[in-house]
Amino acid sequence: MHTTGEVIRELRLHQGWSQSTLATKLCEEAQRATVTREDVSRWELGKRTPGPFWLRHLATVLEVPLTALESDPVKRRTFLTNVAATAIAPVVASDLIEHGFAAALTKRPTLDHWHAKLAAYGNDYMSLGASEIQRRLASDLVVLQQQVDKPRIWDVAAKLMTLYGKTFPGNDGSKAVNWYLMAMQAADRSEDDSARVWVRGRAAIALGYEGASLSVAETFANQALAISDKPSLGRLNALFGKAHVAAIRGDGRAAKALLEEGRRVFDVAGSEEQESDYAVPLWRVNVFTSLLAARLGDERTALRAQEVAAKHLPASLPRFATHLEMHRGLMLARAGDRTGGVVYARSALDKLPPEKHSLTLRMLMSEIEQG
Repeated sequence: MHTTGEVIRELRLHQGWSQSTLATKLCEEAQRATVTREDVSRWELGKRTPGPFWLRHLATVLEVPLTALESDPVKRRTFLTNVAATAIAPVVASDLIEHGFAAALTKRPTLDHWHAKLAAYGNDYMSLGASEIQRRLASDLVVLQQQVDKPRIWDVAAKLMTLYGKTFPGNDGSKAVNWYLMAMQAADRSEDDSARVWVRGRAAIALGYEGASLSVAETFANQALAISDKPSLGRLNALFGKAHVAAIRGDGRAAKALLEEGRRVFDVAGSEEQESDYAVPLWRVNVFTSLLAARLGDERTALRAQEVAAKHLPASLPRFATHLEMHRGLMLARAGDRTGGVVYARSALDKLPPEKHSLTLRMLMSEIEQG
């Protein structure tokens, strides 16, 4: 049976890297911590087991799901079995091909049809599981890719591709990032700066909130901010994404400055729409703020943000109420009570029906466990 060290070695060799190269890439990804070639060697030989912090960054650098490296032998065996299997089961591929040709042989969907799809997915993402959204979006993207011949269709494609990327956790190899990169290229073809800013900003806050691929998140945010200084949801997301990156890296001053700028943009560009992934209403900007303040150890700001978010959060979105409760668990852990924080957060997560769990919540739980 494969150990975690053996899996790390196999994946490293698959990338064609030496132990020193892997150590260097880990240092670049983590930034605030250091790992050496000797550390990598000890992990691979089983003399030492990487903790949750390094497991998370190993998953990102080696481009695999976190479950491939976790201590549960069944999870590792399942991962290695899946690696040997085809990426898409034949029956799934058959369904997608059939769906694509059926659409090509019938009347071409209108732009209004795709805008309606976009709105529906924005709403559904807030309450449905990632796997359900991913399955449905895959079918629609097969059809849409046959029609991206005009700027306005590229706009729709870019936003749907961004949403599709969000169905993969930021530490699930490079899948999420690759989809964000393609979405950015699609947005550039839309010839609409607001779309270009939105896609980059949404990718930045997705990765920043998850605490994944920090250098990539910062790059996306910087690109969004450079395209236009006009207040918009894209700029708002970019500022908060960059703020979370700064907070995780320990740069509290920069994080707080970005938070204040983000609040000013929200005052101008905040959303009235309450239940769409394409919107940032009052409750949602306070969810962003709650986690940011918890990461900074700013209890007063965090509690105030949680109070406002809870007051305005629609009852139909219990998943985000769980986010707020787990932020309190993170606050406990950061204050020195790691055990209490983990218990509090785990209790909140367990109260949410499993089918409503998100990949982001699982990553947040991992962060709390790390303290």
